[in-house]
Amino acid sequence: MSATAVHGLWTTMGGVTSAAPGDTFTAPTIEYAQLAPVLIVVGAAVLGVLAEAFVPRRGRYHTQVFLTVVALAAAFAAVVGLAAGGYGTTKAHIAAMGAIAVDGPALFLQGTILLVSMVAVFTFAERRLDPGTHGNRVDSFAAQAGSVPGSDSEKAAVRAGFTTTEVFPLVLFAVAGMLVFPAANDLLTLFIALEVFSLPLYLLCAVARRKRLMSQEAAVKYFLLGAFSSAFLLFGIALLYGYAGSVSYATIAGVVDGSVQGIDPALADTMGNDVLLLIGGAMIVTGLLFKVGAVPFHMWTPDVYQGAPTPVTGFMAAATKVAAFGALLRLLYVVLPGLAWDWRPVMWAVAIVTMLGGAIVAITQTDIKRLLAYSSIAHAGFILAGVIATTPQGISSVLFYLVAYSFVTVGAFAVVTLVRDAGGEATHLSKWAGLGRRSPLVAAVFAVFLLAFAGIPLTSGFSGKFAVFKAAAEGGAGGLVVVGVISSAIAAFFYIRVIVLMFFSEPKADGPTVAVPSPLTMTTIAVGVAVTLVLGLAPQYFLDLASQAGVFVR
Repeated sequence: MSATAVHGLWTTMGGVTSAAPGDTFTAPTIEYAQLAPVLIVVGAAVLGVLAEAFVPRRGRYHTQVFLTVVALAAAFAAVVGLAAGGYGTTKAHIAAMGAIAVDGPALFLQGTILLVSMVAVFTFAERRLDPGTHGNRVDSFAAQAGSVPGSDSEKAAVRAGFTTTEVFPLVLFAVAGMLVFPAANDLLTLFIALEVFSLPLYLLCAVARRKRLMSQEAAVKYFLLGAFSSAFLLFGIALLYGYAGSVSYATIAGVVDGSVQGIDPALADTMGNDVLLLIGGAMIVTGLLFKVGAVPFHMWTPDVYQGAPTPVTGFMAAATKVAAFGALLRLLYVVLPGLAWDWRPVMWAVAIVTMLGGAIVAITQTDIKRLLAYSSIAHAGFILAGVIATTPQGISSVLFYLVAYSFVTVGAFAVVTLVRDAGGEATHLSKWAGLGRRSPLVAAVFAVFLLAFAGIPLTSGFSGKFAVFKAAAEGGAGGLVVVGVISSAIAAFFYIRVIVLMFFSEPKADGPTVAVPSPLTMTTIAVGVAVTLVLGLAPQYFLDLASQAGVFVR
């Protein structure tokens, strides 16, 4: 290639063109104010990385905790500001050159993710549960994540009192991806957001202070199966692009319902090919169902929940589900509403096996974290019942259920961190026998969370289940409600079994102790209990809020 040609190419790319007038490069218009929640979190995450490099080791923990909490609070304030400014209702629109939707469901889910993450971060910062080593307070994370478990370098790091404060910027990067995921308005943004929040989670799962090999095994399983689901999603994106000639949600929806006619000549042979639409849509939905932990894409959930550090498990179980269900709702209601006859029967089958599978397998579990993992799978099935409704009530009921479920989950895992023996957390169910006599308050709080999971009246779980089952019944999915009620009855058995074990069994002499936490974990548990009771006793305001926020911008 001659120098002249290279120069011509360079000036054309730079917007200085010698070709026909009008062929100039147009700068993108970005609405920074409407993207403020995401930008605040990303900025704080970058500052967190710089803090790791430049702040002395002694000051890193306090710097990172302060930075993380302030960033999440500021981002939540930005979401509230956008909602108050009418961006959830009258001013809802597509921002960032068509990449991000700023509308009711996006703002509602972003607010939920930010609040839940802030409450979960307090459990990350907890340093009073384990006895101190060599005069230093320790948290749930490895002293030096890069060292081989049991090696001399790890022992030296423990003696020196090192802590893995990198977990805080990783949480912020994960939250940033989760904020974009339910608001993504084209398939490429969706995929990038998925990777941005998945990669930090793979790392966070691997850095447990105790049971490090189990933790690393959980991370590898999550990474391999996560890569598998990402591949499904990416292949589905390629097929949908071949079908519609665009990755934009609006254009794909227009080609599906026949309102878009202008066909790109290069894609004329494949555009409108229903085989590409059906296979591509199925693959993208498969990738999203993996993230929500629906059967048969749930295989990673029990192992990862059990092996990951418990604060990470709580954060992941709550926030990832909110983000993934938000993305699934937008895909089915905005991109593929014209395909509802095809995806509804499949979703029926997935919801039924997810509800029954999660509830039945949970009965056989002997580890409290695995039991909560299968419980989360059953809850994914209950939420899918609301998704299948294909009505505005379906959207608002799913939004409400996600708020209720996420706070109960974070609170329940925070309680799990308190019950400890010489090996760290005592997660085997037999160790929880007689806990109600040894520590009545902790057992009572955990019982409240278990009753909420079971959907007992006066808890948020009952309000949430009632909302999604009502929406499903009104949407013509009455059979699904019957299966849901049966699954709830099966699930109630194993929740109540744990309550009976705690209050009506004799405590063992060598049983675990309940550690006294700092105000950080107490705050997490208190917020969980408060939200559980408020949404159970007076849910109407929040149901109204969810119904106002339940309209997608198209």
